[in-house]
Amino acid sequence: MPEFDYWHWLAFGVALMVLEILAPSTFFLWMGLAAMAVGGLLWLMPGMGWEMQVILFAVLTVIAIGLGRRYVKRHPIETDRPTLNVRGAQSLGRILTLDQPIVNGVGRARMDDTIWKVLGPDLPAGTRIEVIGVEGISLRVKPLGQDHGASPGGDNPPGRHDHDDGGPDGGGDGGGD
Repeated sequence: MPEFDYWHWLAFGVALMVLEILAPSTFFLWMGLAAMAVGGLLWLMPGMGWEMQVILFAVLTVIAIGLGRRYVKRHPIETDRPTLNVRGAQSLGRILTLDQPIVNGVGRARMDDTIWKVLGPDLPAGTRIEVIGVEGISLRVKPLGQDHGASPGGDNPPGRHDHDDGGPDGGGDGGGD
């Protein structure tokens, strides 16, 4: 029969914490805390059988994970850039110029340094469009000035910058002054 001493549990807890550092998910964090708690209890009550230790570890792990998830849900991390890793959400409201016409509902437009597949009504190349949605890896667009509160004159919303054309006419020639 296996014999577990308190230091086995403490070492196991430290190993789980190191694993958490290598593969961050908070799952190993809670298991590591549970293992350390079992080690602490075993230090206080050295006669505990290994079966009870394993059961205690399992119960404490479930409790720690439950409490951890509850805490994280109630205290979300606040950020000034909530769409940082959601590139599609960052593109909503952007004003672009079609590089290729939209034919049969599909075309292409450049946004920053990437050519995106765009979905929308058939339009000729050079048309100014607004991104109104994201569908997988494609952008849903509409011609500039159509509902959705687009501003006349084709200006970008505050904080958005158009990098796809070379001048105010939206010609897309890349020239500029």
